[in-house]
Amino acid sequence: MTRVAILDDYLHLAPDAADWASLPVEAIDIFDNTILDEDALVARLEAMDVIVTTRERTRFPVGVLERLPNLKLIAGTGARQANVDMDAANRLGILVCKTGSLPSRGNSTSELTWALILAVTRNIAWEDRQMRAGMWQTRNSEGLGGKTLGILGMGRLGTLVAGYGKAFDMDVIAWGPTLDAERAAANGATYVSWDELFSGSDILSIHVPLTDLSRGWVTAREFDLMKSTAYLVNTSRGPIVDEAALLDALRSEKIEGAALDVYDVEPLPADHPLLKLDNVLLAPHLGYSTGDTLRHFFVASLENVQAWLDGSPINVLNEEALPGRR
Repeated sequence: MTRVAILDDYLHLAPDAADWASLPVEAIDIFDNTILDEDALVARLEAMDVIVTTRERTRFPVGVLERLPNLKLIAGTGARQANVDMDAANRLGILVCKTGSLPSRGNSTSELTWALILAVTRNIAWEDRQMRAGMWQTRNSEGLGGKTLGILGMGRLGTLVAGYGKAFDMDVIAWGPTLDAERAAANGATYVSWDELFSGSDILSIHVPLTDLSRGWVTAREFDLMKSTAYLVNTSRGPIVDEAALLDALRSEKIEGAALDVYDVEPLPADHPLLKLDNVLLAPHLGYSTGDTLRHFFVASLENVQAWLDGSPINVLNEEALPGRR
């Protein structure tokens, strides 16, 4: 009989989000914490045939996949599964499925981006802490109107954030690997070069997916181009920004500050140096993490598992792993 694991359900939404009891399986184990140690992760999952992930919280490199002999299906959530070594999954015959975004209400990441922009530029989290310590108005801040919002990657999310910027009376500039001047202008932005994006932005917001191309894109060189009064906002993926360069830029005040929702390692380790800096606003990867979105993910994942059990898998990302394809 099949055993299923549901991973990283921090908020304990999975049990009530979908009718897991409808699956004809031996057991379903639900875990609410992320394991970073590979040996411990293998020990937890080595008996599992199916793994349902909650976005990309748990990583599955080749060294883990090769040690899970029973694993046949990873029912991932979201359109991409960057946490899975797809070459290894293909070779091992492990199917990887995806789910779509929440229909008609999939703007949670862009909404969070704007919340972070407002909070970091107006020092809201800092002033909250100061008030609780008995102080009042301890940092100067500036408004957004008339400032320049830079968008790195103008897909759906970047376009939404650009629209918010226009509503706040900001000038919007943008660069993206497939963006051109015509499409930028159609969305209220001015197309600029890579260097102009970094040198001209008062707020620089990242909205490109993590790929082999974008990994490590933002380096010390880019921070040197930025204004000393500028802010970096990242709600995409941590490794797009060179973490050592970011730490140096914050410590040396090459930039005014940063607001981050994503990190190289998640959850962020308790001893991470970012936690010691007072010019960075930190959120625990909340971009997609709304109740509606997570419940949609779990329902769609159950459908993917059921289809696989029925012998007709759907939403497969790596069809190379299908029986008869290898």
